[in-house]
Amino acid sequence: MNQPVTRRLAAILAADVAGYTRLMGLDEEGTLAELRALRRELIDPAIAGHRGRIVKTTGDGLLAEFASVIDAMRCAVETQRAMLARHSASTPQDRRIEFRIGVNLGDIIFEDDDIYGDGVNVAARLEQLATPGGV
Repeated sequence: MNQPVTRRLAAILAADVAGYTRLMGLDEEGTLAELRALRRELIDPAIAGHRGRIVKTTGDGLLAEFASVIDAMRCAVETQRAMLARHSASTPQDRRIEFRIGVNLGDIIFEDDDIYGDGVNVAARLEQLATPGGV
């Protein structure tokens, strides 16, 4: 007999580095080091500070869950503002790491510390539509 599916309403934040393949082609080690530093210094603390939880990461992106859409949006805006402040005029535009972020409030399926469903899919689609540096 199948186990019942566990569903809940959650705010999902999907983030991805715009132009990641191009950046890796220019400087793999530098891009990876900067991305790790951004996660450690900026992104992970912002998610935790807004009571979110990182569900999964990919090479250039992540998926986070929040109980509140307000917390998710504040985290997204804070992250993008901090990213903008981090880039100095001396960093060439074509070398900057810029995130696209999508946020969606929707029904999700929770299973084995992972999340699935339309709530997640819509957040990922919104992220793809965001401009680099946008939400």
